[in-house]
Amino acid sequence: MKTCPRCSASVQDGVAFCSSCGNSTSAFTGAPSLSPPVSSGVPATYARPQETSGKATASLIFGIVAYLILPFLAAIAAIILGHLALSDIKKKAGQLKGSGLAIAGLVMGYAQIVLIPFILIIAVIAIPNLLRARMAANEASAVGTLRTYNSAMANYATQCQNIGFPASVQNLGAGSGDCDGANLVDSQLAAPATIKSGYRFFYSPGPADNLGHFVSYTITADPITESTTGVRHFFTDESGVIRMSTDAPATADSRPIR
Repeated sequence: MKTCPRCSASVQDGVAFCSSCGNSTSAFTGAPSLSPPVSSGVPATYARPQETSGKATASLIFGIVAYLILPFLAAIAAIILGHLALSDIKKKAGQLKGSGLAIAGLVMGYAQIVLIPFILIIAVIAIPNLLRARMAANEASAVGTLRTYNSAMANYATQCQNIGFPASVQNLGAGSGDCDGANLVDSQLAAPATIKSGYRFFYSPGPADNLGHFVSYTITADPITESTTGVRHFFTDESGVIRMSTDAPATADSRPIR
């Protein structure tokens, strides 16, 4: 059954002309479709390309910055932006992408927030131990240096019997092998104000006897920075005994080290 477009009368299929107005049925055409074309199940009128969430990208960037430049603060920014980005992506229902970037930023941010307390705990435990170990190494080096001085002093006194002990540690240093430069210590220990391994060393010859011989000497070793480069103070003299004190500079009355 067809409908005549001229008079709207019903016309049987197979009839060549409308019985009411005589219009030819060959001119009958169907009404055009008003529906928009459809592509992949989505009307072409509403199809739009997806955009990457700027917050998701920023979350990832802050997550990286938290490990390279600005720890903790950048991690917090990465977490906040990551959550905001995921919320926006969900609300836009497919118009935004970047959930992977947001999740990566969240993981990096939360990882640092969780790790920071452990790092601080390790630092609190490790730093004092490292400081004590360094001070112990400095103190051991100071004792070794005093022993080197004592050995050099004894050799010098034997070599230069008309002088006794040297008037200055410079006489123990480089030279022609005589009493002015005995070649018994290196240039660092032959310096007037020797500093080595966090300690400052000071040599003082004793008074000369009636023949002008130096028959005694003292050497002290004190930490450059108290309780940082060392705790103990050291003292030695012509006896060769090394003494130490923890409260004040060591003297001839201080306790000998073992």
